[in-house]
Amino acid sequence: MVPGSSKWFDRGFVTYTNEAKQDMLGVSAATLNEFGAVSAQTVREMVAGALARSRAQVAVAVSGIAGPDGGSPKKPVGTVFLAWGEKGGSSEAQSIHFQGDRDAVRRQTVIVALEGLLSLLGRKS
Repeated sequence: MVPGSSKWFDRGFVTYTNEAKQDMLGVSAATLNEFGAVSAQTVREMVAGALARSRAQVAVAVSGIAGPDGGSPKKPVGTVFLAWGEKGGSSEAQSIHFQGDRDAVRRQTVIVALEGLLSLLGRKS
């Protein structure tokens, strides 16, 4: 991080497991059981949990299958769900299927996540 980042960045949550999503962000077991960790419902709950458990005014959440394995016919490798939201407001989720290897999927995910966050912040100003 660059000096002064603490003025605008409060914290981040890394929640790879379902248990971490539940413990750290309050994602419900029912959501995970019904829709899975890689779903619009889960990333929306992750955003809500991040906002509730921090001083942040905006949040972004990501859950996906970067590969090389872990995919299924319904959710193949490259499937990523993202959500953005603001404290006291609504959230929006998006599903994208990226092409490429694990690194390519992860790079593309970061770009879309940040673009969505910038878009959200642009609408606020």
